[in-house]
Amino acid sequence: MIGLVLHKQIERLLGSPLTVAVALIVGGIAIIGIERTVREGRIKGVAEIPLPKVIGIGFIQCLAMIPGVSRSGATILGALSLGVERRTAAEFSFFLAIPTMLGATVLELVTKRHELMAANSVGFGLIAIGFVVAFVVALLVVRWFVGLVGKTGFSPFGWYRIAVGAVALVFLLK
Repeated sequence: MIGLVLHKQIERLLGSPLTVAVALIVGGIAIIGIERTVREGRIKGVAEIPLPKVIGIGFIQCLAMIPGVSRSGATILGALSLGVERRTAAEFSFFLAIPTMLGATVLELVTKRHELMAANSVGFGLIAIGFVVAFVVALLVVRWFVGLVGKTGFSPFGWYRIAVGAVALVFLLK
């Protein structure tokens, strides 16, 4: 619902590489800060997350409407901050992506239907195939990612974001 209300503002931000670069750096700093300050959560298992925390994580996910803010990063860090342990936070982030991505896809399909119906367009069939392939790949990546996070934590991703954002800033501000 928030995405629908702010759709035009979000579209304007999508054309701003500077916004993305700054968001990458700020997000990296947030990842490292939260990783260092948040204690291991007590909530172990997606089914154990109480409804108020689920809603809170959902609102935190809205930060990802800012280009350069990772949706999964926002939800995982939000969950960690709300007392969810790492592996469960990563799993829940994936589950939370399903209605979010589905809603965004439906909105784009409805608003861009004329382009999709054009004679030279990709068409709904190929879009459906792409959706299924992306979903299967996401399942495999989440399994790998959850295992990695259990061993290393999120700090390497924070440093990566800071480095990529800094390189982008250097090129943008030349």
